[in-house]
Amino acid sequence: MTKKRTVQRSGKKKRGKPRIRFNFAILIVIFFLSFLTCFILYMTAANLNDDFFEEDVITEQFKNTEKQSTTAAADVTEQETTTETAIAETPLVNNPVPQSEATDISYLDSCCMITDSTLLQMGVSGGFDAKNVFGNAQINAANCMSTKVESNFGTVAVYDIIKNKKPETLYIMLGSDLGTSSADDMIASYTTLVNNLHGSLPDMKIYIMQLPPVIYDSDTKTNEMVNDYNNRLLAMANTLGVYCIDTNTALKNETGSLKEEYWSYDTLSLSEAAYKTISGYILTHVV
Repeated sequence: MTKKRTVQRSGKKKRGKPRIRFNFAILIVIFFLSFLTCFILYMTAANLNDDFFEEDVITEQFKNTEKQSTTAAADVTEQETTTETAIAETPLVNNPVPQSEATDISYLDSCCMITDSTLLQMGVSGGFDAKNVFGNAQINAANCMSTKVESNFGTVAVYDIIKNKKPETLYIMLGSDLGTSSADDMIASYTTLVNNLHGSLPDMKIYIMQLPPVIYDSDTKTNEMVNDYNNRLLAMANTLGVYCIDTNTALKNETGSLKEEYWSYDTLSLSEAAYKTISGYILTHVV
């Protein structure tokens, strides 16, 4: 009788793959061995080459020096660019204005003037249109930004008058307060006026007129003071890029004082001859 084989079947549950377990200790060992290997190689190179550490220092110093040189070069370039820009923005003028061919007196018809008591008669004896001469006995260099004068635009500051009138050419004579006001205050206020006018009306030509000499030195005003003030006016004009005319020298005698013919003892002010001389000087010093 034939025996039957008995076949035993395995269960339905399948045998899973073996799991890989992460061993942190092995990672530490690998890291340590890598570090040790790099350290051994570094120390071997250092022992074989005596200049090894010096080369590292020199290389680092070279990198720092190169970086500093690049930064310094950039700073110099920026400074040069700034300087060139400043020079380009400052108009070049030749002061005091040199003598030119005589201009016809009709030139004065389109010119305006700001003045204090020094040249108030310029619209009567100096060839200017009286309607274009703005000033009074109260205005001076130190208060020229605040003192108001009469005009077709009302009683306002001279800055507002000129800004509204917009003349092609403006002449300014201020300085009657020399000897009573601080020269620094006078120049500071004067500079503000000219700078503001030049900024508002950049196409308008501005002529700073130097103060006439005095006929005699006094306790409050001397020709030395006048000369110092005029030098400051010249420097101001050069800085602001406007013109300056030497109406002081045109009225001097050989000793540096005002010529007798240019002074009126009756009015204690400049004579009609002085006004005509100033007018002629303006017409022969036009840019």
